[in-house]
Amino acid sequence: MAPKWLIASLLLSAVATAPAAAQDPGELDSKPLPPLANPNDPKLAAKELFARKTQPLAAPARSIGFYSGGCIAGAVALPINGPTWQVMRLSRNRNWGHPDMIALLERLSAKVKAVAGWPGLLMSDISQPRGGPMLTGHASHQVGLDADIWLSPMPNRELSRAEHEEMSATMVVAESRLDVDPNVWTPGHMAVIKAAAQEPRVERIFVNAAIKKALCRDAKGDRAWLHKVRPYFGHDYHFHIRITCPADDSDCKPQDPVPAGDGCGADLDSWFKESIIHPKPSRVPAKPRPGLTLAQLPSACRSVVMAP
Repeated sequence: MAPKWLIASLLLSAVATAPAAAQDPGELDSKPLPPLANPNDPKLAAKELFARKTQPLAAPARSIGFYSGGCIAGAVALPINGPTWQVMRLSRNRNWGHPDMIALLERLSAKVKAVAGWPGLLMSDISQPRGGPMLTGHASHQVGLDADIWLSPMPNRELSRAEHEEMSATMVVAESRLDVDPNVWTPGHMAVIKAAAQEPRVERIFVNAAIKKALCRDAKGDRAWLHKVRPYFGHDYHFHIRITCPADDSDCKPQDPVPAGDGCGADLDSWFKESIIHPKPSRVPAKPRPGLTLAQLPSACRSVVMAP
């Protein structure tokens, strides 16, 4: 397990960056990042190195480190357009993941027509070609085992390049933040999340607390899948899938197991306190957090990112 201080720091970072990043428009005319003056500077944030790698490391697939502190070798890309999915924000080049994750996303997308009547799924960020920290938007998504999926059905046509970069997902949480928006939320939304949670390799699904509240209220019959669905900041127009470490990846650091129970009790209620929904702004401006350096990642990540 990653050190507790590191996990806490990264979770705080996720809170600060998660709500809008995946929704932000991409770039129709994206340009390569300029070369680094000194890529061997030990104080350099590792995100600057990983963001400049446009291709994966050609090696056997291996997730290295923790979800919010690691990298990946041998990543594969989710194709941009599939029979039951399309990838959003192509300019970010974040449609890479462990082969197990890519296979799961393809399999899940094929189920949604039957369970929800959706033509398919709109996929957002998975990981960079070699994983690692990102310049914007996420503290996790570093080892190819996390993926974001929009809570908007895929249109029954192929999107244009401009739509891939600029189309917005649908906000499903009410303006009050106390529940889902009844004008937007449908049984299909629950069916898609349930199908994802019932995948054996899925360990956690992060959603806005209002979405979890709706799931707890509306789920009938088998409710065992609910315990995987965890409330988290943001996640009001997409949900975040996290899968377990591959059985043969000794360098992959697992997360603590999900607590027992369906998560629909007092723990969920605590997310609707006024101080959580409408936090008071701090009187002291937040200081920019320094990015993780290579020395703070597993040692194998240096070889992954420095390789040609």
